[in-house]
Amino acid sequence: MKVKKRSGVLEEISFDKIQKRLSALCNIKPELINTDISIVSQKVCSGIYDGITTKELDILSSEISISLSSIDPDYGLLAGRIVISNHHKNTNMNFLENTNILKHNEIINKDYYDNVLKNIDIINENINYDNDYKYDFFGFKTLERAYLLKVNDIIIENPQDMLMRVSLSIHRTDILLAMKCYNMMSNHDFTHATPTLFNAGTNKEQFSSCFLLSMQDDSVVGIYDTLKDCAIISQNSGGIGLHIHNVRPDGSKIKGTNGTSNGIVPMLRVFNDTARYIDQGGGKRNGSFAIYLEPWHADIFEFLELKKNHGNELEKARDLFYALWIPDLFMKRVQDKGNWTLMCPDKCPGLSDCYGEEFEQLYTRYEQEGRGETIDAQKIWHSIYISQIEVGMPYILFKDACNRKSNQQNLGVIKSSNLCTEIIEYSNKDETAVCNLASISLPKFIVNKDFSKDNITIYSKPDCNQCDYIK
Repeated sequence: MKVKKRSGVLEEISFDKIQKRLSALCNIKPELINTDISIVSQKVCSGIYDGITTKELDILSSEISISLSSIDPDYGLLAGRIVISNHHKNTNMNFLENTNILKHNEIINKDYYDNVLKNIDIINENINYDNDYKYDFFGFKTLERAYLLKVNDIIIENPQDMLMRVSLSIHRTDILLAMKCYNMMSNHDFTHATPTLFNAGTNKEQFSSCFLLSMQDDSVVGIYDTLKDCAIISQNSGGIGLHIHNVRPDGSKIKGTNGTSNGIVPMLRVFNDTARYIDQGGGKRNGSFAIYLEPWHADIFEFLELKKNHGNELEKARDLFYALWIPDLFMKRVQDKGNWTLMCPDKCPGLSDCYGEEFEQLYTRYEQEGRGETIDAQKIWHSIYISQIEVGMPYILFKDACNRKSNQQNLGVIKSSNLCTEIIEYSNKDETAVCNLASISLPKFIVNKDFSKDNITIYSKPDCNQCDYIK
């Protein structure tokens, strides 16, 4: 049997050559891999056929290696090196050539391209394609699937090209800072977030990760203007947190048409379909919207059913994420086994615009005036934890704590978090909160990596009675 090389030449398949290639990949410094490559070689030979290409041979070798990683993690490292080596053989190991291809196909912008041409010498001095081997199999496959720029579905970039592109796009003409940024990312000290990696250097340089939106108005115009904003943000790779506390529940009167509202469920189905249709980066990642609601809203029970896998399909919106923005008063009622009143934001305005004591006074006044339907508070709490058990949602955030600790209290009441609930920022119908993310790699910042028993200090438990701060 023969193998077809990338040059088109046919060559006899050799067990020794397969073994030699795997051995060379195992011996890449600084991290040597100690595995029995003969097992991989034998399995590869049993799966080949006459006329197999070297590219297909590498894919087969990597798949066999990753399947053995459950036996020894080093096989997973070998699988990563195989796919990266294969990728290097299929691309140019030249940053300028790759940049020229992307510019010719109008994927990168002119300012970025001119900056590359101006600084190509220092770029070539710093870029290190050997650092691609620091990615494991699944890490590289993730980059291959969505992050590395393509032309006609053919990947042009190597991982180092992507990191250099990001660094140059962020720091622009400050070339020394750009190189510092590149070297830190190349050594896996930190990484920028997905929208930055997707869009840096392209014709749409949108680097932000998190967008916190408010439903602009409880009207057709307000709802669809908000939907449009969500679609545009999702198109450019942003994740969305949207609060809908001001939308009327099912059955509420609509004065303009003398009709009744259908509530939040049909509306959220439209947002659900938009998240599916307007995916991030043109198909690179699913659109992601998190919807926030306070538990006094009269559609709370329907809200808690939207993610579940059973029930009426017309009452589901499973591609959205859900979160509750819970005031302390609700938790007090649950703890005391008290009652809770469900209200309409149109009949009971202002509940989402205040927190703490001001909220409690307004809420209890509405209760006393009979402006809602009173039920057992624990009935809602039961529905919340049943939903969490079944589908892992809703997220739970505490409205009063978030606002008391916020450094944006001068702007107004914060009504939601973002898609992944890691930031708290103020937003309203006229202003969208935005956050850029980057992540550090904690293992890279461990000073002492000696975890032997003799090198671990055990600290005794402090005596709280002697500690004035704790008291």
